[in-house]
Amino acid sequence: IGKVLSAEKVEDADKLIKLKIDFGNEKRQLVVGMAEFFKPDHFIGKELPVLMNLEPKTFSGIESHGMILAADINGKPVLLHPENEVPPGSIVR
Repeated sequence: IGKVLSAEKVEDADKLIKLKIDFGNEKRQLVVGMAEFFKPDHFIGKELPVLMNLEPKTFSGIESHGMILAADINGKPVLLHPENEVPPGSIVR
């Protein structure tokens, strides 16, 4: 689980948002393709499950080090999050 510290729209990209996420022992940058559904400030402070054991990918020149897990309901993402606050870096099992 990571806690979103900052979020900003990627310039010249309609769907991309750059997130900085705290995982307790490290911070990572992720790029998510959810700008058509959420404003960047929607993510700030949220605790989200993230797949971290993926190879980095580059989107619009920005490297992404992980992928947020979300449910897909009729083509729209629904963010998943713990029902209670948990420490950044908590493991999802």
